[in-house]
Amino acid sequence: MTEIIVPSVGESVSEVQIGQWLKKEGDWVAGGTDLVDLETEKASVQISAPEDGILVKILRQSEEFATVGDVIATFQPAPKGAAAPTPVQSPSVPNASLTQAPTTAFAAQPQSVGTEPARVMPAASRMLDDNHLSASQVSASGPGGRLLKEDVARFVSQTAAPATAAAPVTAPAPVTSPAKAVTGVTSSAPPKQASAAPAQNLMQGTPNRSEEIKPMSMIRRTIATRLVQAQHNAALLTTFNEVDMQPVMQLRNKYKEAFVDKHGVKLGFMSFFAKAACEGLKRYPSVNSEIRGNNVVYRHYCDIGIAIGGGKGLVVPVLRNVEKMSFAEIERSIGEFSSRATANKLMPEDLEGGTFTISNGGIYGSLLSTPIVNPPQSGILGLHSIQERPIALNGEVVIRPMMYLALTYDHRVIDGREAVTFLKTIKEVIEDPSRLFLEI
Repeated sequence: MTEIIVPSVGESVSEVQIGQWLKKEGDWVAGGTDLVDLETEKASVQISAPEDGILVKILRQSEEFATVGDVIATFQPAPKGAAAPTPVQSPSVPNASLTQAPTTAFAAQPQSVGTEPARVMPAASRMLDDNHLSASQVSASGPGGRLLKEDVARFVSQTAAPATAAAPVTAPAPVTSPAKAVTGVTSSAPPKQASAAPAQNLMQGTPNRSEEIKPMSMIRRTIATRLVQAQHNAALLTTFNEVDMQPVMQLRNKYKEAFVDKHGVKLGFMSFFAKAACEGLKRYPSVNSEIRGNNVVYRHYCDIGIAIGGGKGLVVPVLRNVEKMSFAEIERSIGEFSSRATANKLMPEDLEGGTFTISNGGIYGSLLSTPIVNPPQSGILGLHSIQERPIALNGEVVIRPMMYLALTYDHRVIDGREAVTFLKTIKEVIEDPSRLFLEI
């Protein structure tokens, strides 16, 4: 029997959350096939079958937590030279459907009741004490005869169900009037029973007040920690501006078909803002800096994080050296990150580093917001919905597609003048995209 344990997934990662089990107990699994997704504080990782065999027992269910080195399942390797089991047809039923998981000679057998398990796991021991049970009463199914919490829970549910069903239902005792109880006077008349109609009406009109408790996912815990860290450790301030999107929209509409034909990817707005951000970061290096102790580190490269709503929450994969990337490379990379984020396939290295972040709340309909800096970065650019609004242009009122921009920055290292002029640079580049090619 082989134990499936939580592997080391990074120097700073000690705890994981069980994601989705891709195989069921009793499934035959080919070597190298993914068994389960693990959620870490940075990304998802998969554990594969070490060799051909059967997934015998799942010890940690989805959404439960485990630490590096914990056993989360048991796996029975196939005998040497054994082939994968083939579906068999039931001989007793004509044209019976094929079954996928036949019984095998090397499946694990649970320990019989009446013998002490080799080892009682801590969670199982606590549950035994809570239910006034001994380990010898419960059948152990864990590896090496270990008694698991799931074994105790199964035993409790099986023994409690008949007792609950057999429990007699007794009518409530009649309540004596408080006034008569005080004076000691009793009445021979039968007590009046309250009408059931008001209670029924009350129950029918009561709204659903049920609650559901679920553990916070690893990625949500990380997001919460980092957001609180940013609020506590940085002097955050937000400045705003607005940008006329018509020049970029006209340029995009003019060349979008040719762009797709040549590069095989759509031309979006994010590549324009990523390039505009690089131009602003070159002009104002403090926005691209970070504080390390008593020092300020100025980066002369642009590793821009793009906030993406993934399957488990917001993630920020990083585009490396955006100043050297083409529009097509930026759009292609963002598309790949988005697909992998939706499938929870991002790797930890995809999320590490970053010197600046862009968050586009406009795709969800946000008109204006104050994004929070992703530490240890010093700035984040927030994009919002594009709305047609009347503006004054050359002495006339015209309707233009406008977007509000927001820059949240760490005032410890970035002065207000630098923040405002950085955001103004973004506005100027977007309203005149030819600046990107002329470098002015």
